[in-house]
Amino acid sequence: MDRVPEFWKWLLHLGETGRVKMPVEIHEEVGRGDDVLSQWIRQPDNKRRLVLNRTADRRLVNRAVTEGYAHDLSDEEIGKVGRDPFLVAYALRDVASHCIVTTEISRPGKERANRKLPDVAAHFGIRTCDTFDLVRELDFRTERYQGHIGDGPLFSI
Repeated sequence: MDRVPEFWKWLLHLGETGRVKMPVEIHEEVGRGDDVLSQWIRQPDNKRRLVLNRTADRRLVNRAVTEGYAHDLSDEEIGKVGRDPFLVAYALRDVASHCIVTTEISRPGKERANRKLPDVAAHFGIRTCDTFDLVRELDFRTERYQGHIGDGPLFSI
């Protein structure tokens, strides 16, 4: 964070304008840590800018779990899946205008709770990208910051 502070300011700007949002469930998961990112994300102003002001549709969360992973996951498997089904559920509201940002790598052979987020998202036709794709697509640059973010999908981080 201290090496490229412009990136974090840019990310907050995108959050403020609504282009990059984080479901509260993911914010809670990421914010549990004790590292620099967790501390930064818990700052009230950063939370206000980044967290999606919407409630999860429980039917869509259930659909994400049952169709994306398995209909009969054990409690242990549910714990392993974590909060990824919330990302999928929010994107299911409007698949064409969302992109889930993830560092996970597709592993199509994985099953049940071992499925990776890109594969679950692909099952539902939801686009995923990694942080580098986000930076390229939204044109982050350190030499200039013009505040223009253009139109396009809402990125969920």
